[in-house]
Amino acid sequence: MRPLLGLLLVFAGCTFALYLLSTRLPRGSTLGTAKEAGDRSLWFPSDLAELRKLSEVLREYRKEHQAYVFLLFCSAYLYKQGFAIPGSSFLNVLAGALFGPWLGLLLCCVLTSVGATCCYLLSSVFGKQLVVSYFPDRVALLQRKVEENRNSLFFFLLFLRLFPMTPNWFLNLSAPILNIPIVQFFFSVLIGLIPYNFICVQTGSILSTLTSLDALFSGETAFKLLAIALVALVPGTLIKNFSQKDLHLNETSSAHHLNSRKDT
Repeated sequence: MRPLLGLLLVFAGCTFALYLLSTRLPRGSTLGTAKEAGDRSLWFPSDLAELRKLSEVLREYRKEHQAYVFLLFCSAYLYKQGFAIPGSSFLNVLAGALFGPWLGLLLCCVLTSVGATCCYLLSSVFGKQLVVSYFPDRVALLQRKVEENRNSLFFFLLFLRLFPMTPNWFLNLSAPILNIPIVQFFFSVLIGLIPYNFICVQTGSILSTLTSLDALFSGETAFKLLAIALVALVPGTLIKNFSQKDLHLNETSSAHHLNSRKDT
């Protein structure tokens, strides 16, 4: 019971801190005057329409408060990653719209790794018993696969991160239970999610620059779309090489049996 209470206290504290960051915004012409303070709050987008609206607000607000927008984005990203809350793909797209394709990609890769490591640490301190009690079959399956691939553990972790259907939230939560070293865990996230982050960030960068249908057929946009298509081929190629040379994968894929989404 104590671990659950501890986790709830940490979650409540982080939620309150993020609430203050998103509602006590510094005044600026973009978000209005003090009279409109009630509207000066931000939100997590739940669909593309909300994402586009939030992107427009933050891009204008960033002209006056660049450091605050950066802090707010990093805090929101780490919050979602640290507590395994779905929806980080929207933040990846938002990063492309706010910070551009390359800075956005670098930022997302670093935040994904740090946030996943925070989730690892939270699970290690508070969540081991909860994860085992709620997901015994998944933990047992992953434990067996990890032991089979212990000699090439980093490549196995990389394989799981590259595989598009792997539930990253569950890997983050179960990694300390499986005695996966935190350094290998960190770098497998950093490297393995580069293609996924690249696609999301580039998508955000493209959406932020489109002002008309004609812009979709510009040379720059066509190049970005081509880059996305090429990067989308990378995970399949690497997975094929890893599974043939280094890994013991007797079933169709352990990721299929874990049965979830890539998000988080």
